[in-house]
Amino acid sequence: MAGGMDLGASSKGGRKPLDTAINLVPFIDLMSVTISFLIMTAVWTQIGRLPVSGGGTTVTTERPTDPEQVVTLLLTDREVRLSAGGLSFDPMPLVRDGKQRLDLTRLGAKLKELKSQLPEVSAVTLNAEDSVRYEDLVRVIDECLGQGLTNVSVSGVAG
Repeated sequence: MAGGMDLGASSKGGRKPLDTAINLVPFIDLMSVTISFLIMTAVWTQIGRLPVSGGGTTVTTERPTDPEQVVTLLLTDREVRLSAGGLSFDPMPLVRDGKQRLDLTRLGAKLKELKSQLPEVSAVTLNAEDSVRYEDLVRVIDECLGQGLTNVSVSGVAG
């Protein structure tokens, strides 16, 4: 008897029984792999949702038409250049901390100063060279978002 059912031959002409024993170990293995895959996919889906619009695609959000409100940020592997309309700030060299992460305190101060001068500005175009590390690009985007520039567009530098 397995599970309360008789697996032996029945009394009706020796037919094989229809009840079979199912091995649950492969099923549990398959389900654990599937669940771990789904959990990893959910994490990467959330990470991929940075509120950034691409430079080469058409964006449906409104862009500032006033040239005084156009804020651009040029990011190279050595420095950051911030400009807003006709106003251009001095280039800020990129400084790294002990963990080789960018120290963006100067950029944050300049963005805060810019936001105080032009409080209605919420869009920035980030032009990044190909040599810029992805981690650095994400940290600059986070700094822009933290300073109130919520509409961030990213484009590459032609060159």
